[in-house]
Amino acid sequence: MTSNIIKFVHKNEIVELSNPDPNETLLNFIRTKLKKTGTKEGCAEGGCGACTVVLGELKNNNINYKAINACIAFVTSLEGKQLILVEDLVSKNELHPVQKAMVNYHGSQCGFCTPGFVMALFAMYKNYSSYNEAIIKDSIQGNLCRCTGYRPIIDAAKSLNKESGLDHFSRNKKITLGLLKKIKQRNIAIINGNKKYFAPKSVNELKSILRQEPNSKLISGGTDVSLIVTKERKNLNSLIYMNSINELNYIKENNSYIEVGATTPLINFESFVKKYFPDFSQILKRYGSVQIRNICTIAGNIATASPIGDTLPLLLALDSQIVIKDKSKTQILPLNGFFIGYRKTKLKKGQFIHSIRIPLLKKNIFKAYKISKRIDDDISSVCASFNIEINNNNKIKKIRIAYGGMTSIPKRAFNCEKILLNSFLSDKTIDKAKKLLEKDFKPITDVRASKKYRMEVAKNLLEKCFLEVKQKKLIRINA
Repeated sequence: MTSNIIKFVHKNEIVELSNPDPNETLLNFIRTKLKKTGTKEGCAEGGCGACTVVLGELKNNNINYKAINACIAFVTSLEGKQLILVEDLVSKNELHPVQKAMVNYHGSQCGFCTPGFVMALFAMYKNYSSYNEAIIKDSIQGNLCRCTGYRPIIDAAKSLNKESGLDHFSRNKKITLGLLKKIKQRNIAIINGNKKYFAPKSVNELKSILRQEPNSKLISGGTDVSLIVTKERKNLNSLIYMNSINELNYIKENNSYIEVGATTPLINFESFVKKYFPDFSQILKRYGSVQIRNICTIAGNIATASPIGDTLPLLLALDSQIVIKDKSKTQILPLNGFFIGYRKTKLKKGQFIHSIRIPLLKKNIFKAYKISKRIDDDISSVCASFNIEINNNNKIKKIRIAYGGMTSIPKRAFNCEKILLNSFLSDKTIDKAKKLLEKDFKPITDVRASKKYRMEVAKNLLEKCFLEVKQKKLIRINA
């Protein structure tokens, strides 16, 4: 069954939107159609958190609460979800425990950012039973405040440990579950003027739409693509929303590799990958914010081909592959060589990324580093990744080195790798390798960093990696 109506739950009711504008942001809908102005616009690019709202999603007869940035989500993405706004937290003229905590601990000054903080902390309140400093800071890393300072906000969050965790959303859970279940799974097809929007529920339906609409823009979280609307002020005339395809939301593993489905949220992969590649998980913790990682995907990161996409150098260093499908066939391509120019890939019309395969390299040492102006919620100036296998004689048997932020595409440092392969870990070899980075990369100067700074950082990260590797090898030998 196909429908042109978006259905979602808000304030214990199912709301229906007939043929909505596919380019209308959720933030604009909230402020202009629902007339709820607590949700603010600060940056219109998912960077400040003033627009944070929470979505409730039906999962295994439970409700999964996610904080997202309303400024870069389209209203169509509400399909089948519960929308929770800052105004909805009050029940019978009684403030929610999160709101009370912000009042009691003086967590607001000018107030512009406060609703976003409240909603980020509300999502934390619903997802955890206790709140330590690490959980609190992670929960609000996507929310910027320029006047209150974070101490009273963190104090307010810590005080929630005294609460029971119950609220009117808990009490109404059975009602909400019933309403969400009433919204039947449907393929969505919307035509609004010259704009089209499709939200298929299966891979076969996706293939069928791509046959008819090969020029459509594929989006998952849309955290990059939506900026075409919010920042460039252009229209996206045909959109295919992939995040409604549950069969692409998975993480599998075997003895050889991890396979990640195209619609798997980055936040799910972040916790999974920690046991295999801790540095990968640490880089992901600094990837945007919780609001971003709740909806964005590795496949989206690959498809947009940003030279500063933090997962890309890591995937390159790990010799990852991508599974690409079209209407009739499947291809498995190495990620190395997939990027052919600034934001250009080998992906053709009618094709889509089905999944990503990341080899499990049990003998290897994997290290990754991100350098940015802020520790959280910031774009990389340089991101570096190293995948190294060293034999018992301390000789480099295999090596893959990749950088992001150094050129128009994320790429491997082939000349650097060549001098290091079959070499011993000596200062002389490392110095030669550092010099060869100048042959591998010609960095640019932009607002984030100068070309000189980028090259110096790239060299320093190479040296840092091998200093840490040498220390690790000594510990292994001594053990």
